[in-house]
Amino acid sequence: MSEELSKVDSAVAGLSISPPEDKKDKKAHKRTASKNEGVRNINDLEKEGIELQIAIETQKLNWKLNTSPSTLDDKEVLKKHLTTPPVKRIDLHFPLGLEVTARNLKGVTIKDALDAIHKQFKKKADDEMENPILAGFEWDKEESWTRLIVHQKKQGAPVSSKKSKKKGGEE
Repeated sequence: MSEELSKVDSAVAGLSISPPEDKKDKKAHKRTASKNEGVRNINDLEKEGIELQIAIETQKLNWKLNTSPSTLDDKEVLKKHLTTPPVKRIDLHFPLGLEVTARNLKGVTIKDALDAIHKQFKKKADDEMENPILAGFEWDKEESWTRLIVHQKKQGAPVSSKKSKKKGGEE
């Protein structure tokens, strides 16, 4: 037992100064996640003059603003993009001045918009709201390129049976 013992610091023993290669790759991969193909910045669309199309499905939802979007019957509609081309964020403007922002780096979906609206109205009782039902969204490029106007109505369309269909064309 005449060998000399040497101290080894386990915190530094065998480590190199630069991080291992696999960690460098993970960081670089993480940064590119915000770059989704086809998803645009609303301000870039305005500069380029590209017009928005709003998903028509939003007009048929008959969704109460103070209820969770997850209570909707048609869950597939919630997955659709709110606008074409998809945008990362968009402001939703209410006629009385309230404005909420819907955000999603992969493109704002109908669910993202409803979630943003629900966050503002979830604590309001039904009788506190004059128009509690979502009627749809409108994009008025003359007023503001970067926001949608939220339309509301007093009550949802009644569930129609085959007998109660209206005669004549609806506009």
